[in-house]
Amino acid sequence: QVQLVESGGGLVQPGGSLRLSCAASGSGFTLNAMAWYRQAPGKQRELVATISSTGSTNYADSVKGRFTISRDNTQNTMYLQMNSLKPEDTAVYYCNADITHRSGLVRSDFTSWGQGTQVTVSS
Repeated sequence: QVQLVESGGGLVQPGGSLRLSCAASGSGFTLNAMAWYRQAPGKQRELVATISSTGSTNYADSVKGRFTISRDNTQNTMYLQMNSLKPEDTAVYYCNADITHRSGLVRSDFTSWGQGTQVTVSS
């Protein structure tokens, strides 16, 4: 079993910064593509940024130039550095990962989600 746990959310003033982390735990797994999503109250979950296993990144237009996604494959951890935060960035942020798990000769591929971390941007 593989678990994703986010941390780093909180309350920040407009223009401030936060760094989110997503740590994967378990055994026998490989993290492939990973992503950050967010969901604001009353809105659908939306894609914020993606990162491939080799570090290629993509961003939603709304966060380009302000957010940076990165990963440390040695620590099985993904990050989201958020700068110049705006009130409209307020949401629950979720990490997502495509995972390959091997147990003996058995291989399984699946997508896993974290439980989410609240980010509130307000003065």
